Amino acid sequence: MKKITIRFNAPVVLTFALLSLAALLLDGFTGGATTSRYFCVYHSPLSDPLTYLRFFTHVLGHSGYSHYMGNMLLLLLVGPAVEERYGSRATVWFILATALITGLVQYVFFPASALLGASGVVFMMIVLSSFTESKKGTIPVTLILVVIFYLGGEILDGLTAHDNVSQITHVVGGVCGLIFGFTSRGRKK
Repeated sequence: MKKITIRFNAPVVLTFALLSLAALLLDGFTGGATTSRYFCVYHSPLSDPLTYLRFFTHVLGHSGYSHYMGNMLLLLLVGPAVEERYGSRATVWFILATALITGLVQYVFFPASALLGASGVVFMMIVLSSFTESKKGTIPVTLILVVIFYLGGEILDGLTAHDNVSQITHVVGGVCGLIFGFTSRGRKK
């Protein structure tokens, strides 16, 4: 009988999920103090060095277990294929760039509210995963459908819904996925 082993198959995606879980646990232990200080983008003075850190770390913070699980389940579904296709190094850069861009959009355009969570990264991965089997000169039908259903739905929700969900972050994350997908086509890890 062949021995079965457990493999850490997508190190960047799995590490991201574990770091987000650690941030969530810290949030519980500190009554939310660590999340508001380190894992949330809001309009703070540019003289505060933590402002710049939060442009990246806000993707690790979540408002609670259900928020965390919603993001991580999708990330764990699509992230490994993205990491397999583009490699771990590129995946780290995709995550960092998406975090920075969504953080800056929040800081500049929505100074009266705060942002936390991995949904921008998740939407980037959802769109980017549609490129995993694409070839230069072609646009996969799956990409078209993802853009219509996911991003179109988020734009519609952004115009009509009145909730605490940052649809603009989803859209910006999806646009990042489009940019990374088109600029990285033809390159495999």
